[in-house]
Amino acid sequence: MSSEYSGDRDTGGRRAALFDVDGTLMDTNYLHTVTWWEAFRQAGHTVCMREIHYSIGMSSDKLLGRLLGENRDRSQDDRLSSAHKTLYAQYFTRLPALEGAGDLLRAVADRGWYVVLASSASKGELAVMRAAIGADEAIGAALSSDDVKEGKPAPDLVIRALERAGGPPESEVFVGDTIWDVKACEKAGVRCIALLSGGIAREELKDAGAEEVYRDPADLLRHLDRTPLGR
Repeated sequence: MSSEYSGDRDTGGRRAALFDVDGTLMDTNYLHTVTWWEAFRQAGHTVCMREIHYSIGMSSDKLLGRLLGENRDRSQDDRLSSAHKTLYAQYFTRLPALEGAGDLLRAVADRGWYVVLASSASKGELAVMRAAIGADEAIGAALSSDDVKEGKPAPDLVIRALERAGGPPESEVFVGDTIWDVKACEKAGVRCIALLSGGIAREELKDAGAEEVYRDPADLLRHLDRTPLGR
């Protein structure tokens, strides 16, 4: 299991701000929705895009279980995941960072937080998104799906990020965009700020347990001093 990124900085006892990436810092959730839909279509499955979109943020195995059922032919899982990755890779050269994403990471780091990216994407996808965000100087560590055994909504990724940060759960804040982020944080005992940029409704995010909800990274940045990341 891969776990180390070169250039990770010593935490020095600082609190950590944990960030999901797809849908939180990158405007990619609908690209994932469409490419999963096409992967399903090619394999002969008819799956509603709304249900796919609602499942984005889960690890691939959990997404497939939710959409195709636990009694599906699991021997096809790897082929479906590979098809999705191949289709999604067509967008790598033009994946868009959300407005204010890089500035938000820099502002949080400037306030003394140790910034950790905690993404359900693969290590390769995460590298592409880091380049698009363009704020590597603010990032202390970055974790991908390759770093954990079980993906969201299991808390493994959040717990692994906490281990890298070196602080207790109650001193950390996670920023995400799906109810799967919020549920993972709840299981890990970490506060969660949610963004609407992933396409999930405010009420659903609040009902799942999000402490605060903002429109997108730029909106969170404008109100940063009112949030746990600014106080």
